[in-house]
Amino acid sequence: METNKAKIREFLSRHFRNDDLKDDDDIFALGFVNSLFAMQLVMFVEGEFKIRVENEDLDLDNFRSVDAIATLIAKKAA
Repeated sequence: METNKAKIREFLSRHFRNDDLKDDDDIFALGFVNSLFAMQLVMFVEGEFKIRVENEDLDLDNFRSVDAIATLIAKKAA
């Protein structure tokens, strides 16, 4: 799971600057995410981790933080 978190942090760092982003920081509340970036994030998750994000997975809570994204990936990969 730590490898997945590192990949997620790397992707996020390419799109916004916050060198001290913690795994449980809410990227929506911090103002880093707009609707276009949210779709880019979904596409990244699907492509990088070879999973399919279904409509029922498109809940903000699944993408709110590095921890949440990593949990979704683990659940979908199981």
